[in-house]
Amino acid sequence: MTAAATGALAPSRLRRGATRSGARILLDTAFSVLLFVGTIVGVIALATLIWTILDSGWARLVADPATFLTSYVSRLPARAGIKAALVGSAYLMLLTALFCFPIGVGAAVYLEEFAPRNRVTNFVEANIANLAGVPSVVYGLLGLGIFARFLRMGPSLLAGALTLAVMSLPVIIVAARESIRAVPESIRLGAYALGATKWQTVRRQVLPAAMPGTLTGTILALSRAIGETAPLLVIGLPIVIFTLPNDLRDPVSALPLLIFDWTSRPQPAFAEAAAAASIVLLALLLAMNAVAIFLRNRYTIRW
Repeated sequence: MTAAATGALAPSRLRRGATRSGARILLDTAFSVLLFVGTIVGVIALATLIWTILDSGWARLVADPATFLTSYVSRLPARAGIKAALVGSAYLMLLTALFCFPIGVGAAVYLEEFAPRNRVTNFVEANIANLAGVPSVVYGLLGLGIFARFLRMGPSLLAGALTLAVMSLPVIIVAARESIRAVPESIRLGAYALGATKWQTVRRQVLPAAMPGTLTGTILALSRAIGETAPLLVIGLPIVIFTLPNDLRDPVSALPLLIFDWTSRPQPAFAEAAAAASIVLLALLLAMNAVAIFLRNRYTIRW
């Protein structure tokens, strides 16, 4: 055996290496256990919340679901329904998607494919990433100051949809940029080799390939928006309403507002109605997330 091999197998070196490996293994195990415990705590908390809502509101919902879904609010809990709030939430989500999706995708395409790399672009990208984590009540103040008062829209369907669209834009831009960035550079180079222009390459090759991830991020952003209460409360949307909106300037209610109002009332029957409305809202959220998962699994391209 050579001197180099003897030195490599010296007891001191083996002991030192074994100590380092043991410390790494212990640290990895502790971190894995911590992540597992955190996951279990989150799952238990979510399961407890869902069980509490189902236990409190399922009987109220299945007793007369048609009346509950097609009736307006009432001062009597047994007659109270969620028709105005349910239709208002649907209108808000439709308008929010119409406003934020094209703007978000356009901004992502420009920042990722056309914008020059300089300090201004870096500043814009950093602010977009930061805006994705801003509390929703701040967007409510923005909507109150700009849409409701400065533009004189008042507490209307248009003001609420624009506020939710501004809140959803950063998430959509970030998701769209990540999807565009994931498209291999070889796709672009192949299009250029066939004589395509920059815009033709983006429109016909990059965007279709990035659309599954973009749609998934959009639906998840809308899922967050449909459950928000603070922005709608701040801009002054009515909680109790007995008409459906016929115009963008008409007032509108939403399910989170109605749930918030019913939970603040002292009668136990209103708490049951709020739990039943929460079940409907959870069903809408689950449906939207299921669509996002389907789009991701169905249209994702494996490069």
